[in-house]
Amino acid sequence: MSADDASPVVGVDVGGTFTDVVLLADGDVTTAKVPTTDDQSEGVMTGLRQACSTAGIEPVEIAGFSHAMTVSVNALLEEAGATTALVTTEGFRDILEIGRQDRPALYDLDATKPTPLVPRRRRFELDERATTEGIDRPVDESEVDALADELAASDVESVAVCLLHAYAHPDNERRVADALRERLDVPVSASHEVLAEFREYERSSTTVVDAYVRPPIQRYLARLDERATEAGVPTPRIMQSNGGIADSETVRQRAVTTVLSGPAAGVIGATALETDREGVITFDMGGTSSDVSLVRGDEPVLTTDAAIDGRPIGVPMVDIHTVGAGGGSIARVDAGGALRVGPASAGASPGPAAYGRGGTEPTVTDASVVLGYIGPEARFGGELSIDASAARNALKELAAEADLAGPTAAARGVYRVANAAMTRAIRAVTVEEGHDPRRFGLCAFGGSGPMHVTAIAERLGVDRVVVPAASGVRSAFGLLAADEKHDAARTVRTPLADCSLSAIEPRLDELREEVVDRVASGTPTVEYAADLRYSGQSFELTVPLERPFDATALGAAFNEAHESAAGYRMDDAVDLVTLRSTAVVEREPPVVAHDASGPAHTGDRPAVFDGNRVETAVYSRSGLPVGRSVSGPAIIEADESTTVLRPDWEATVATDGTLRLTREATA
Repeated sequence: MSADDASPVVGVDVGGTFTDVVLLADGDVTTAKVPTTDDQSEGVMTGLRQACSTAGIEPVEIAGFSHAMTVSVNALLEEAGATTALVTTEGFRDILEIGRQDRPALYDLDATKPTPLVPRRRRFELDERATTEGIDRPVDESEVDALADELAASDVESVAVCLLHAYAHPDNERRVADALRERLDVPVSASHEVLAEFREYERSSTTVVDAYVRPPIQRYLARLDERATEAGVPTPRIMQSNGGIADSETVRQRAVTTVLSGPAAGVIGATALETDREGVITFDMGGTSSDVSLVRGDEPVLTTDAAIDGRPIGVPMVDIHTVGAGGGSIARVDAGGALRVGPASAGASPGPAAYGRGGTEPTVTDASVVLGYIGPEARFGGELSIDASAARNALKELAAEADLAGPTAAARGVYRVANAAMTRAIRAVTVEEGHDPRRFGLCAFGGSGPMHVTAIAERLGVDRVVVPAASGVRSAFGLLAADEKHDAARTVRTPLADCSLSAIEPRLDELREEVVDRVASGTPTVEYAADLRYSGQSFELTVPLERPFDATALGAAFNEAHESAAGYRMDDAVDLVTLRSTAVVEREPPVVAHDASGPAHTGDRPAVFDGNRVETAVYSRSGLPVGRSVSGPAIIEADESTTVLRPDWEATVATDGTLRLTREATA
């Protein structure tokens, strides 16, 4: 492959099992895949150096470094973040536990809530009060001083400050945060800076998450910056959950924006792919989990109503649905005798049994080896070799436990159960949101995604699939295409009829200034949006907002959006709830051309399709020239991923190396 931009740039994405690298240098694309390390910065630099060595350049020649990581989400999922304190208004100490009435299992008497990230003993109240109209009772300076003394004498590593109605009138909260920052040597997250929006529970939760992950993020980026500097590499720019890049210093101050850093990079990497459909369903299957999302047109669907492990996070992020089914997911038999896959994973070490690194439990990857989709001569990332006998032994034990005929039957079961889980995830972002998946194309990437995609497409009735070049490291490739992006919001909660040009324009100017100030380089384009609802509704819809502000035009746009989303519009009054702004500095995505090298057809081997083991043609992806078509059943191999083409499917190589998969009409 070659690119039209010769400046050496690198994208590195850390996953649960592997760390992926894409390097563009001297017009060529080089990829690397190395095991993820406990200290992620070690694996990042190992992969970067490996890619540089393969490309024949020195790390000091790299001009740009973009990075996606899992530090934040790991801290949340493993409850391994900072020792955090919460400072709030008197009477609101328990908001993290009270939450809201609209819970996932409202009538389940045995339902368990997520453990609060801040235990009650580290939640502190202040005798102050703000209302939506203004400051009703100023904060007492002596009370703040006493609180600072208590926190300084404790073991807290960060502090979250979330006072009542600080989104509207932050004076009290600002005074508290400033005083604590002056007195304490720990990060302090203030809600009016993290999420200046109403709804106390969501604002409190988001602010606490920011405080909880800031120390781990700051420690990690300090180590990575140091390692990069020692290697002569630029300090990294970091992928945020909204699909945009930000400089390292901005991310250190707004750590909550990184919780979906890696998955967002993969979605951005898929936005430019054409499927001649309404959009693309992205399907990123890695070693630990599978992430699915929806791209409408060429824009990813964003949400401000996400939750990680049951904890609401209100900052804008790519709407991604995750299931614990990846190549390393462990298969087991449950108490009822049913076959299950995940969420436990063999990870990078010891990994699946097929890795030959001491793993013995059966995984999805082991099933693919037994089914013949992964050949015994395959080498993951060019390094890890396959131990087919170990994979077969692992599936043999599972077959005995599940009372199945043998390893092949067990492998078929594991493969189908994993596919069913991923199909449900795709339906969650399509059918359950009112979208017909058959009107979209399906984009498969990640180390395992292309191996499962045609089987999943058949379940969904989708007949157009794209498998991009360097699909096994597509999230890393997406980092090179991502724009710089910054978001800000302010809740106003005003009847739209009462909103005047003179009242709203200054607020939009403030939002513009906030996002533009965060831009590291380049000239940004600032876009605006507004959350609106009919009076009395408990949810909002976000619609674009044009300047100068026009209440009539905005109301008409909301009515159209509501009718499109809900199927009807109303004559009721409309409320303007929240104003939003986004600064975008566009980056030119790399344009890649595919140059075939080496033989196309590399041999044949038996593989299982629909219960039958058939002799199947095996192709080298790098050897397939532009325009070449391959009919299924077939297996197309690359260093970082394998594409399995089921019967009735055909793959054609596009000019950029993308495999365009189409299914023949069947009776």
